[in-house]
Amino acid sequence: MFGAVLGALLGLLAGAPLRAAVTRFAVPSGEPPRACLPTPLGRCVRHGELLGPPPLAVEAAAAALGAALGAWAPARWLPVLVWLALFGTVLGFVDAAVKRLPDALTLPLFLGTAVLVPLTDHDPAVWRRCALAAGGLGLLYLLLALLGPMGLGDVKLAPSLGAVLGLASWRAVYAGLLYTWVLAALWAVALLVLRRAGRRSELAFGPAMLLGTLAAVLAAAGS
Repeated sequence: MFGAVLGALLGLLAGAPLRAAVTRFAVPSGEPPRACLPTPLGRCVRHGELLGPPPLAVEAAAAALGAALGAWAPARWLPVLVWLALFGTVLGFVDAAVKRLPDALTLPLFLGTAVLVPLTDHDPAVWRRCALAAGGLGLLYLLLALLGPMGLGDVKLAPSLGAVLGLASWRAVYAGLLYTWVLAALWAVALLVLRRAGRRSELAFGPAMLLGTLAAVLAAAGS
């Protein structure tokens, strides 16, 4: 209980800089990052205009992630999972807003994950599994991008998620893929029912990838 409360409080504290990052990078492809600094209610501090996600949405998501990690994540996994949660929060909101995962976020996430994974577990067998999972997911999403509507941003995100899933087990890797596709399907059906999208609409796949990974990792930690 204490871990969940502490995690939620730390997530709330991280909400303001995460919202600023979402606002900065949630711009269409080819446009420069936005310079406005938003308040928690989503208004630019200089111009007063509404921009970015709904008020307190980023803060609530960060608090929920912090509570989940504080309650269920093993202590030795916390550095890499917090790293993923921070970048993942921004990436999820950016992808939902503009259907893209910027290199300025996916590449630092990968580099940090590559450094943190060996520090999280000192077993070379685990390192090999993480590397194979990262490469396998990267190749899978690259194939999907070549054959279908998957974006290259999803391809660049996949190795980081594979490496984190590999820390737990191969079963977690497979579960992460399953949860991802189930969440994506549920989200697509919800949008169709609410008439927020059509059968040919482009859907943001990044949030499902991130949430599916988190669910699989926490499930593996609790088993």
